[in-house]
Amino acid sequence: MQYLLSVINDSDDEATQDEQAAIDVFNDRLQTDGYWVFAGGLPGPSTATVIDNRGDDAIVTDGPFLESKEFIVGFWIIEAADLDVALRLATDGSKACNRKVEVRPFLTEADTK
Repeated sequence: MQYLLSVINDSDDEATQDEQAAIDVFNDRLQTDGYWVFAGGLPGPSTATVIDNRGDDAIVTDGPFLESKEFIVGFWIIEAADLDVALRLATDGSKACNRKVEVRPFLTEADTK
């Protein structure tokens, strides 16, 4: 099953050199142990653009969808046998990046029926 591990922060501060080194070690471990699917970092919410095309005309808005003190600054997509494994990996990822990490499973085809 695939899981999204969202890295949550409350400032635009980028990872320190020590944090980045720990993240690199964690990323290497995910890859070596076969959990790695994809990962990426994100700039602060001031770089966001929201598109709402649910009506007759698309509305384009600069800035984040929600005003919040916390926001997603990065993520990992992992493949794990179950939620317990995903939570253990997220715990290690949180320690590596020195930030909170939210764990959410991806919907499966069975979930959408």
